[in-house]
Amino acid sequence: MKRSALVFSALLATMLLWPACKGGSQSGQGNTVKIGVVTSLTGSNAAFGQAHKNGYTIALEEINAKGGLLGKKVELDYYDDQSRPDQAVQGVSKLVDQDHVPIILGAYSSESTRAIVPVVTQKQIPLIMPTAVADNVVETGSQWVFRICAGSGSYASATLDFLKNNGDPKTLAIVYENTNFGQSNNKSMTGAAQAAGLKLVDSEAYQASSPDYKSVLQRVKNKNPEVIYFASYLLDASTLMRQAEQVNLNPKYYTSAGTGFAAAEFPTPDKGAGKYAEYTYSVSQWLPSVKWKGSAEFDDKYFKLTQTHPAYHGMESYAALIVAAAAIDNAKSAQPQAIRDALKQLNIPETPFGPIKFDARGQNQHPVIVTQVQSGKYKVVWPAEAAEAKPIIPTPEWSKRQ
Repeated sequence: MKRSALVFSALLATMLLWPACKGGSQSGQGNTVKIGVVTSLTGSNAAFGQAHKNGYTIALEEINAKGGLLGKKVELDYYDDQSRPDQAVQGVSKLVDQDHVPIILGAYSSESTRAIVPVVTQKQIPLIMPTAVADNVVETGSQWVFRICAGSGSYASATLDFLKNNGDPKTLAIVYENTNFGQSNNKSMTGAAQAAGLKLVDSEAYQASSPDYKSVLQRVKNKNPEVIYFASYLLDASTLMRQAEQVNLNPKYYTSAGTGFAAAEFPTPDKGAGKYAEYTYSVSQWLPSVKWKGSAEFDDKYFKLTQTHPAYHGMESYAALIVAAAAIDNAKSAQPQAIRDALKQLNIPETPFGPIKFDARGQNQHPVIVTQVQSGKYKVVWPAEAAEAKPIIPTPEWSKRQ
């Protein structure tokens, strides 16, 4: 009896372990191909997570309307990371070990994305990053990560190129949230500014989601920089600009590393900074007005879905799912390694997000544009060949605004 019990226990343990050992192999069985998504549907980054979901929804409808993948319908398996890196890590484990997805898209923030890179690498599951701009997410040497968007180094270069050709200011202050996203942008801009001969007069880190930044802004004001460069998410970007008026901070240029300053909600009075967003500059990865084929059509579909026009975050998630589908289709397989290998070879010359091809680090060489909020709308002001409006320089002082 004792020997039989031991045999049964060993058999039971083997049965329980078997699905986990299979990894992503089960995701292509049955009538669906399942793709995992980690994003922020709740928490401080929920606005961006919802933009992600909107972009994924549009791409999913297009893919399934064309017959799906491998002759099967595609399903998205969402995990809400609650805007927290620890939850993002749990999400990867759940999606891979329990749901057996062969590929993951996400996360939203650089902080959460950096946290999951070691996990997907260990589990050997390809990860497509739609929006994380901290360059260290593609600097780990992992062969399982692929980033659609441009990174913080490109943000700094594009901003400095714009400044050099539009007034050529000499002094800069950086204000950034003390997270992986903010630290990476601070590091990139500090190095790029010094190389360009722009004097850094102040660098201020702040705690994200604080109610009051006036002391930070006052310290910046005391240094009298011509340019301020922000690295902030939406809630902080709105608070910072409202309180900049309160301390009467008047640089010639309010610039930013995109993100909160580039969110569709930022120029709106109910969800963003409203009139306080006027004249701010932001790097951007996409606008509906860019000339890439399919951009206007995506804008139409997004508006029908949400009754709002998208910023680049929804487009990035749309592109991420389109790329994942192309890799699965090229691989003729829902196996993680086959998908990874197909991503390495992928070359799509034309998408609504521009051409997509990954280098040895897994980085797509995506161009960056510079926008300015003018009359409540984002207008492309740089590079010159893509501009739809001239930049308003200098930024009008608060006391002289209407």
